[in-house]
Amino acid sequence: MTEQLRLMAVHAHPDDESSKGAATMAKYVSEGVDVLVATCTGGERGSILNPKLQGDPYIEEHIHEVRRKEMDEAREILGVKQEWLGFVDSGLPEGDPLPPLPEGCFALQDVDEAAGRLVKLIRTFKPQVITTYDENGGYPHPDHIMTHKITMVAFEAAGDPECYPEAGEPWQPLKLYYNQGFNKPRTIALHEALLERGMDSPYGEWLERWKQFEQRERTLTTYIPCADFFEIRDKALIAHATQIDPDGGWFRVPMDIQREVWPTEEYELAKSLVDTSLPEDDLFAGIRNN
Repeated sequence: MTEQLRLMAVHAHPDDESSKGAATMAKYVSEGVDVLVATCTGGERGSILNPKLQGDPYIEEHIHEVRRKEMDEAREILGVKQEWLGFVDSGLPEGDPLPPLPEGCFALQDVDEAAGRLVKLIRTFKPQVITTYDENGGYPHPDHIMTHKITMVAFEAAGDPECYPEAGEPWQPLKLYYNQGFNKPRTIALHEALLERGMDSPYGEWLERWKQFEQRERTLTTYIPCADFFEIRDKALIAHATQIDPDGGWFRVPMDIQREVWPTEEYELAKSLVDTSLPEDDLFAGIRNN
């Protein structure tokens, strides 16, 4: 294929693009691939997770604007394009029983109607490959699960001229992947590598809680070598200052250990309209030479 390669990553909130598949995107940008992040919500209901910024009245009052600026900075660091789909953050309900979701939020939208915005973006950008979350959302946040739902609808509908005729000329993406960077083999490998070196591991509790978030083991089909871009990934993540503590658990594994023990980011191939051989080391496998 001599046509420009294009990758679209569909995420729920600003910061998700930097914690899930960021090194992969930076790698493809370096190779000349056109990469677009579609951000479903503005992250308006996200908690301020960085303890250094908690209690700041300006941030609390202007969280929507602050998170947009953080996204702008992360986008520049990664070298990607980015578009907002314009939905309102649903928040993460907590308690027993769980409280109802806020009226008008993303997770309460009609799936087919909401997918129309993504169909329009797909038909405009024309990606061959799309990445998003699995049916569990990666973890059960209502916005992540809704992101999965609208992406599945949009992947099928974007190429159908009878669907969403107002959204532009049809375009059929060829492959759809689920982000699976937070997978059990990677977590175990890094955990054991740290313990073998006599170091504390941040992953002990993750492994204990694993069954809460995952109903079954995922199938990892695609391993993207991107260790050279881990530092860019971390810089983009730190740009989301309200969400990420630079002294927190995200950054406790030394970079040299990460690169040595687990130098890839992982994906699960969910749909493919081209022939490919598994496992893959390229999201565009089966596309580049067709």
